[in-house]
Amino acid sequence: MSSSDTSAGLVERVQNFVSDNKKAIIIGTAAVAAGGIIYYVSSSSPKSDGERKSRKKESRTKKKKSVNDPDGPLLQERKPKATVEDELSLTEVDCTAEQIAALPEEERTSRASAMKARGNEAYKQHKFSQAAIYYTRAIAMTPKAEPVFYSNRAACYINMSPSQHEKVVEDCDQALKLDSNYVKALNRRAIALEALERFPEALRDFTAATILNKFSDSAAAESVERVLKKMSAQEAKETIASRSPRLPSFTFISAYFAAFRPRALPTLPENPTTGDNTLILALQALEAPDYPHAFTLVNEAIEQGISWDIGKAEALNLRGTFKFLTGEIEGAKDDLNESINLVPSFTQSWVKIASVYMEQTDPTKAFECFEKAIEHNPKDPDIYYHRGQVLFIMNQFKEAAENYMKSTELDDTFVFSHIQLAVAQYKAEQLASSMAQFRRTMKAFPQRSEPLNYYGELLLDQQRFADAVEKFDKAIELEQLKPRPNVLPLVNKGLALYQWEQNIGAAERCCNEALRIDPDCDAAVATLAQLSLQQGKIEQAVTYFDKQVELARSEPELIGALTYKHASVAQLEFAKNYPAMAAQLSSMAQMMG
Repeated sequence: MSSSDTSAGLVERVQNFVSDNKKAIIIGTAAVAAGGIIYYVSSSSPKSDGERKSRKKESRTKKKKSVNDPDGPLLQERKPKATVEDELSLTEVDCTAEQIAALPEEERTSRASAMKARGNEAYKQHKFSQAAIYYTRAIAMTPKAEPVFYSNRAACYINMSPSQHEKVVEDCDQALKLDSNYVKALNRRAIALEALERFPEALRDFTAATILNKFSDSAAAESVERVLKKMSAQEAKETIASRSPRLPSFTFISAYFAAFRPRALPTLPENPTTGDNTLILALQALEAPDYPHAFTLVNEAIEQGISWDIGKAEALNLRGTFKFLTGEIEGAKDDLNESINLVPSFTQSWVKIASVYMEQTDPTKAFECFEKAIEHNPKDPDIYYHRGQVLFIMNQFKEAAENYMKSTELDDTFVFSHIQLAVAQYKAEQLASSMAQFRRTMKAFPQRSEPLNYYGELLLDQQRFADAVEKFDKAIELEQLKPRPNVLPLVNKGLALYQWEQNIGAAERCCNEALRIDPDCDAAVATLAQLSLQQGKIEQAVTYFDKQVELARSEPELIGALTYKHASVAQLEFAKNYPAMAAQLSSMAQMMG
């Protein structure tokens, strides 16, 4: 609901920009091959109802196949000679270790094979406990350890009881010691590890199974995605609950506050208190812009006590805004509601509560807040601008454009209303109108970088790379005139140079310069992480993903960063455990492309 959506939208675009670079990254069901490393990501696009129903039907079909599924746990094995199986009974092989050791090797091999055959038959009949006994005896009888015996017994344990999952892991450990490329054992161990909520290990195994099968096993790839979501969501929830609130980057905060038209400082009462004066200092620090100082001062002002209602409403509005920016959503809502209770006509607080409701995915409540704001002040242009932003993120571009135009009619000096109108027209596929609107906006605001930056993004979307870079360069020049430049044009230029010329070095220099100016710029960090993946520098990418985790403001952002991090760590572990296979990944990616 503010121009800070530019920063958040850029991060999302950075994380998805791999799909625009097929030479460097190969996208599969849930896997991306990048710079010689296969990189898994959760799909960010919502599934249609048809896709969901199809997947559910497929899942039910797999369950119906059960143990007779040709892809199931037993039928990959060779059948033993029927004559040996028919001749043996459980009693005949119920021998002591000494008796087994005394048998000729050929006899032991035949009897072990027969026991495996009996186990297979019992398994098909869903007699899992009996099948496990047969496999146990096959393990005892065979003169040479066979990974298939352990893996098949693990399949029995999976079907017997959840309490048997530790035994599944133990048997698969044995099977994989004997054959590290045994994909079925990897999948079975992963299933048990997931059930035991040992998610990093489960991800490790599902990842290895997917790669070893050269991405032909869609079930394993879906399992990678599922486990990534589980472990990332769990960790994000724990992280949000335990960490202290912190302000996001200067770029993010400045973009948020820039989305509101400037207002004059409130008039102090005749005999101002210490808290009254501290509030003015907080608002001056906000204008500076010295956001950490403004946050500290407004907290002090409220603690000291503010003597008049308008001042209290201003202070609560500002503190609520900072709480919103740090992710303290409920605290933000409380402050903003209290601000409105003191001064019901304070429309900015109504607009900001609408932002809070949108953060909580409650657009109905958000629109109710806009209506309340209009009741109090139908000529406040900020109301229509921010309502347009809500409509925009709901993909209602025509309605969004109408609100931007209403905002501009009430005050045509606010650059973002003009810009967002052009963007909404572009999204509504009114290309000529959008480009004309951008040209008018750049002419009307020649000293503002924002129209150039947004216009460059649309040119980049059209793959007009040279024109896009030209606009980003002009935006950068204008930003360099400020004490604290907005670094998003630098990040955009880096993306453009990579997509245009595959110039990773130039892209990295742009992003590193952005981080020099704003060390907490999440868009720059996200871009450097993706560029590291392009070069197969997975350890470096993990470092950047750790930084993204640190910078994530909301739980969804945190889940996204953790998903990339955990996927990358799983790739590193695969490369460590399967060095020969890891060396083949780059050529495999090219074949997939």
